[in-house]
Amino acid sequence: MTYILRICLSGVLLTALAKGKDTDDFNLSAIMQPVSEENIFYNEEFYNWGSGIVKDDDGKYHLIYSQMPKKHGFFCWLTDGIVSRAVADKPTGPWEHVEVVLEGRGDGHWDQYTVHCPKVYKFDGKYYIYYMSTNTGDLDLTPEQLEEARRAKWNKSDIRGMMRLNQRIGVAVADSMEGPWKRFDKPVFEPQLPIANMSNNVTVTQRPDGGYLMVIRGDQPDQPEGTILRMQAVLLADHPLGPWEMQPKPVVINYNSEDPEVWYDAERERYYSLYHAFGYMGMITSTDGLNWERAKNYKVSDKAYTKTDGTTVKVHRYERPTIYHENGKPLVMTAGIKQLDGDTHSLFIPLQQ
Repeated sequence: MTYILRICLSGVLLTALAKGKDTDDFNLSAIMQPVSEENIFYNEEFYNWGSGIVKDDDGKYHLIYSQMPKKHGFFCWLTDGIVSRAVADKPTGPWEHVEVVLEGRGDGHWDQYTVHCPKVYKFDGKYYIYYMSTNTGDLDLTPEQLEEARRAKWNKSDIRGMMRLNQRIGVAVADSMEGPWKRFDKPVFEPQLPIANMSNNVTVTQRPDGGYLMVIRGDQPDQPEGTILRMQAVLLADHPLGPWEMQPKPVVINYNSEDPEVWYDAERERYYSLYHAFGYMGMITSTDGLNWERAKNYKVSDKAYTKTDGTTVKVHRYERPTIYHENGKPLVMTAGIKQLDGDTHSLFIPLQQ
């Protein structure tokens, strides 16, 4: 009897240990593969930038991606960004542009200027595009003022500074990737502590309990005049359209980072989130979505990628990461690349299975 009892107690102990074991062993860097020309998506007239992939019910892959007219310069993402759609037979490309999906709606709308930083998802049979936009309130810009906002470095007191502070997150929803896309009269939420000033860089994942978790980027409050320190916060909702409730504890604080990409890893029973930290790509993790720490394999990449011919391509910007999952497995990492010569492309890195 004593022997049987010891076996039972040992089983309970082993189960408890198994539930509490550290599952943080995901190594994204180790599975990133070299890229070929078909993994690079380029446009002569537009800067192709960050992108996200979704698969429809017919097995077709759709890409939702940012574009900015080259004639206005790279920094026109705040004034003239558009969101386009491309299609492919594989999530690594090659991609074929189909249409412009979203752009600024003009006077009288909260998303008056630009549509930028999109993330696309399929939740419960519907498609959602989350995006950033901005406005100038009651101020009608002259052509000269608009040109200045497109190109000037921001200053708190100028028009570009105002448009930066007016950045908000919105969402469009459709029953098909071909649309039509329904947009709304208001952003999904207004900035509130722990972030300040504005909201940008949205990412969403479904929680294991069926709800939804969003990570966004804003400014850290109470910074000295002229100083920007970016930080990230988490919101929860029961539905992809909200209402979204801000959580009090920041995700990332006290050092610059942006462009989060969050997902729930069901196999490891934990969340992961990528971001770029102005020099490298990093990854953090959480078991509950509220308390975050650096992942065991934190550093994912420097500002460079490898091609199939063995060459290493160093780049000026390596941003806007997303991970495309299929059947719970990560298949592709996408990124926005600004080359050393100033041109850009969207990049699709195959992930080893």
